[in-house]
Order: sequence, then C-alpha cells, then structure tokens
Amino acid sequence: MSAPRGLSAEESEAWDRLAATVVPLHPLKPVQPRPAHEAQAPAAPEPAGKVRLPKVPKPAGIASPAPAPPPRLDRGLDSHWDRRLKSGTLQPELTLDLHGHNLDAAYDRLMSGVAQARGMGARTILLITGKPRPVEAADRGSRRGAIRAKVLDWLAASNHHSAIAAVRRAHQRHGGDGALYIVLKRER
Repeated sequence: MSAPRGLSAEESEAWDRLAATVVPLHPLKPVQPRPAHEAQAPAAPEPAGKVRLPKVPKPAGIASPAPAPPPRLDRGLDSHWDRRLKSGTLQPELTLDLHGHNLDAAYDRLMSGVAQARGMGARTILLITGKPRPVEAADRGSRRGAIRAKVLDWLAASNHHSAIAAVRRAHQRHGGDGALYIVLKRER
C-alpha cells in the first residue's frame, strides 16, 4: 500500500473554497492565541512521501441523560388483594383473550382493552395469553409464547402504566400460567 499523494495546489484551493461554505454542527470554541513564551517549537519536517494532515479537535460530546428505567408494574398490593388473588375468589370485571392474535393485533387488543376497563371503572382484568414456552426468549419472536413474553413490556411502555397497580399470575381456575390478572388503581 502506498502513501497518499496529498492534494495538488488546485485541489487544495477547491477544498478551501468548499470548507468555507460548511457550517459546523457543533462549532468549536475560538482558539486563544498563545503568548510568545508558550509557543510550540517548530515541528520536525516529515519524511518524503508522507503528508501531514492537520489534527482536527474532537467536538465536545453532548452527554445524553441515562435512559430512565422502565416503570415498575407491580407496586405491591395489600393483604386483602393478595388473599383474593391467591385463593381464586376474585371475579375479574373484564376478560381479554389474546389467543389467535398476531403480535400487532394482540398489542392493539390489549391497549384498547385496558382503556375500556379504565373507562368502565373496572379494577381487575383477566388477560388470557397462553402458557409460556420453556425455551430461550430468542425463540419467542414468532412462535408460541410470543405474546406472553411481550405483555409486561407492552404494559410498562404504554400510557396506561401509571394506572396499573399490579400484574400477577392468574389462579388455576382462571387459567393459571396461561393467564394474568391486571389490577388497576382506583381512578380518582
């Protein structure tokens, strides 16, 4: 591989004209002239065949804020709710069945169902998703268990997350591992 040839006088002039028309995205601070006693010693001449390119200072990076952690959906329930959920005596006010839906349709049905429950003033939703498959999460993109794998993420990222008090596994009589209870906060 040979060394770059550098720019001819004509190319250098064209480059300078082009560079004068560019507006930097992040303008650099003006360079303060150094006092004579701090001036750098002249650089040693480069060996023949090498072109020395000017060093371009790196723009000051804009620190982006750390991403916020996803909101917690299970904020805890009092013992009354826990007993009712564990014993299966709870009767859900709304049931959403996502069987037979693809991911997009399931998401739309879930969001509209939670909005409907909130509009009705319901506190509990039985969400039937199907049993999760005992395999790696990477297998759940298009096969059985894909909806169940995404439900918590969908709820946490939705505009309904602040209205959800808890998401729990359903009692065996309501579907067990194939279903979830979504407990909504009381609307005030």
